[in-house]
Amino acid sequence: MESSRGASVTDIGRLVRDIADEMRGAEERGEVATYIPPLARIDPRQFGLCVVTADGEVHAAGESEEPFSIQSVSKVFALTQALGKVGDTLWRRVGREPSGTPFNSIVQLEREQGVPRNPFINAGALVVADINLAGHEPRVAIGELLRFMRYLADDDTIVIDEAVARAEQATGFRNIALANYMKAFGNITHPPELTLGVYFHQCAIAMNCRQLAMAGRFLMHGGFYEPGGPRVVSGQRARRINALMLTCGHYDASGDFAFRVGLPGKSGVGGGILAIAPGKAAIAVWSPGLNANGNSLLGTLALERLTEATGWSVFAR
Repeated sequence: MESSRGASVTDIGRLVRDIADEMRGAEERGEVATYIPPLARIDPRQFGLCVVTADGEVHAAGESEEPFSIQSVSKVFALTQALGKVGDTLWRRVGREPSGTPFNSIVQLEREQGVPRNPFINAGALVVADINLAGHEPRVAIGELLRFMRYLADDDTIVIDEAVARAEQATGFRNIALANYMKAFGNITHPPELTLGVYFHQCAIAMNCRQLAMAGRFLMHGGFYEPGGPRVVSGQRARRINALMLTCGHYDASGDFAFRVGLPGKSGVGGGILAIAPGKAAIAVWSPGLNANGNSLLGTLALERLTEATGWSVFAR
């Protein structure tokens, strides 16, 4: 199988199966997130991978049809929606720099006057949720995002896991603190409990690898739903969302992910990762065991294997 020139479509199907087989036999699998009770009960032996190529081919292996809580992967789609509502004025309230701190850190907020470093740490995602809430009741804002996800994935079966949402509301004290702290700086405009409700529910969206990879196609296609289809975002906005995923999508391990994988990617503590090879593929991987930075241990390794074999790294020549 070629690695410097990239694999053919036929090779990708075999490659996906080979990677899934390797990950299935891995001994070190990381630790599942325990601070959200439903996630603590997930079997860490599961692994799923799906690659949707630019020509529409779908290659999947492992538990690729098993729904999981996408958690912070939802921040990519919530950001896309918020940019559609308010455009670049969003950047007055959220930065675009890597944080270098854990995803739920409160330390930077005091030093930076309540303006989160980027939209993919929890504080930044709460501001994005606050923007998406504007003019809506929380249930309407949540429904709007869910419809957007169903449209992108071309799948109306995607739902919110209400048990996960309730568990996050019951245990999310750090996020509650972040929202209230930003409210003190005027960067949360709604009652914090309403913004938090939107955020907790968006994180509780349940998808499988195939659905998630399909939903990411617009970032592969330069903003188009599919080649020749309608635009979801402009080409410039798609490039910029991908840039933020590359630099900020894995919290304080974003540099390591770029070094090892070389693709824009966004992780979630449910064990999912969405990765984009612009012009080539949208990829979703799921393995519930996390590394010390809160990113899927085997998911990251699988993506590293994939980019090594295909040459899809954005840094490849």
